[in-house]
Amino acid sequence: MGNHIPLRQIAFDNSDVVSGLEPKRMTAQTVHMQVQQTPDSLTGQILIAMPGMGDPRFDHSVVYLCAHSDEGAMGLIINKPAADLELPALLEQIGITPTDKMRKMPIHFGGPVEHGRGFVLHTTDYAENPSTLQVNDSFGMTATLDILEDIAQGGGPDTCILALGYAGWGPGQLEFELQENGWLTAEADPALIFNPNANDIWAKALGVIGIDPSMLSTTGGRA
Repeated sequence: MGNHIPLRQIAFDNSDVVSGLEPKRMTAQTVHMQVQQTPDSLTGQILIAMPGMGDPRFDHSVVYLCAHSDEGAMGLIINKPAADLELPALLEQIGITPTDKMRKMPIHFGGPVEHGRGFVLHTTDYAENPSTLQVNDSFGMTATLDILEDIAQGGGPDTCILALGYAGWGPGQLEFELQENGWLTAEADPALIFNPNANDIWAKALGVIGIDPSMLSTTGGRA
């Protein structure tokens, strides 16, 4: 089911600041340090929502974790298409003129925090942007206008999705939700993350860890 986000509320950064963990705002440099310095981090993995987790905003969600440390976590929902939003109209809204060279790019509801703010999750071939958070060897995340300007001109990363808003957890919050069996975790595969069929991602994510969705209960989460 699509998620409606008013076009007039959407904005992107024109600086190198990346929204981070709530309630504290974090720069891309700070997030990068946490990605590198937390040995037991789930950064770069996916969260798979368990049935009956109790929060309808995350019903059947798959979340890619861009950062996770003892200070909290930040991620993007990758399987909730934003209803009635097309990339050309969004670009024009923020003052960028689309060209004929521009590739199609899906737009998703990235999470309930700052849903008027945009984040591009992409492959690591797009690495020259100093504001890009290099999550790992497979994924990067950029939240500034210049990546959309590059995409509008037919450039940018080879593969990407645009997420509006993000999911944020305070210190210990995600760990508690994992203990309460709200989420399963799995390794992130680019073919899954960038699957154009968003409705298939939740079931396919469960398949990565050998789980049949029809047999899944609200018990047995794994951290």
